[in-house]
Amino acid sequence: MSEWQKSDWRNKPRVQMPDYTDAAALNAVEAQLSNFPPLVFAGEARTLKQHLGAAGRGEAFLLQGGDCAESFDQFSADGIRDTFKVMLQMAMVLTYGAKVPVVKVGRMAGQFAKPRSAPTETVDGVELPSYRGDIINELAFTPEARIPNPQKMLQAYTQAAATVNLLRAFSTGGFADMSRVHSWTLGFTDEQDVQKYTDIADRIQDSIDFMAAAGITADTTHEFSTVEFYTSHEGLLLEYEEALTRLDSTSGKWLAGSGHMIWIGDRTRQPDGAHVEFCRGVLNPIGLKCGPTTTADDLKVLMSRLNPENEEGKLTLIARFGAGKAVEHLPRLVKAVKEEGANVTWVCDPMHGNTIKSSTGYKTRPFDSVLREVRDFFGVHKAEGTIPGGVHFEMTGQDVTECTGGVRAVTEEDLSDRYHTACDPRLNASQSLELTFLVAEELSGMRSAQGSRQAG
Repeated sequence: MSEWQKSDWRNKPRVQMPDYTDAAALNAVEAQLSNFPPLVFAGEARTLKQHLGAAGRGEAFLLQGGDCAESFDQFSADGIRDTFKVMLQMAMVLTYGAKVPVVKVGRMAGQFAKPRSAPTETVDGVELPSYRGDIINELAFTPEARIPNPQKMLQAYTQAAATVNLLRAFSTGGFADMSRVHSWTLGFTDEQDVQKYTDIADRIQDSIDFMAAAGITADTTHEFSTVEFYTSHEGLLLEYEEALTRLDSTSGKWLAGSGHMIWIGDRTRQPDGAHVEFCRGVLNPIGLKCGPTTTADDLKVLMSRLNPENEEGKLTLIARFGAGKAVEHLPRLVKAVKEEGANVTWVCDPMHGNTIKSSTGYKTRPFDSVLREVRDFFGVHKAEGTIPGGVHFEMTGQDVTECTGGVRAVTEEDLSDRYHTACDPRLNASQSLELTFLVAEELSGMRSAQGSRQAG
């Protein structure tokens, strides 16, 4: 087989990608991006791969979360801060429940392109191309707005660079101090009169107090006040991905410089397609969404193409089936991985299979359905004797009303209050933290069961 080149995907069938009408304008943008600095570095991607390998072995746990689709008009420092803040809170709770390090990966600084179920949409008898994310076209329902514009890639890069810069500052500048983060979590439990959450929060506080008494504080321990935070997105727009791909001088391998981790969606996982071809050649850890139509044979072929050397941490399988369907579909995929002896990290995405249309006309996700899929995911892995390595949520740090349910009981009538997403409904800060407490309970229960088996 000839050596992989970053443009090889252009010889493969492409799906879910725009057809740019102005080839000269596209070429000019790609050339400009090719001269820009990468947004991430190869050493960071290799470190993340090691952490994901640990999650696959049960020695760490992945928390991946963030926007459905980042937008240009809602971009703000406060928005980045709020999502980062909630993810730190979630990680704190998960660390306590799992008793292992939590790997924090944002759906941020690159999550601009979205696959669509249909190439066009019709409103009041008018048919136009679908909105595919701000990196491609615009949400406004006009013919001009829906034309793919390559200049948008430059704006996406600029926004992604600013996001990465702020995330690095938050991660190392004292904002992530463990005791400070936990005070935010306590604020959640004070607002909600829910005893089991309060009990966990109190136990975490006892641990922090004990460490402080032992002299372990932000002033004395670097790890207490800083965090590692990584970026990820769906590697959908391959012109953008190729333009930011760089040769790593240390390893001689290619790095997708657009983000630490990229994933392949359920609609673009064709083994001989353009997206698999691109992702198989980069050194970054790769995610693969696995839906109800993924067969065991599909998965075996994809694992061999995306991770031919069977590296730990290289391939993360992100299960997204829908409430009640994980029990039906996940076991066959788990068995396929076992049969191949493949090293993978199993992650649960309980969002994408649980989207419905509410009676009020809004696209939403019932919190109970999200929760059920998480529980089913853990149940299957417990039955199969395999390791649930993480969770993947579409969420925001803002107080939106997009998913129904949760302790604050968002109703279908409430959806119109603060429904801000351009694509899919996201968990708000309260729902995200509530779900995390429940995941922590599952992890704690699994650890207790493992301890009992070992003791026996």
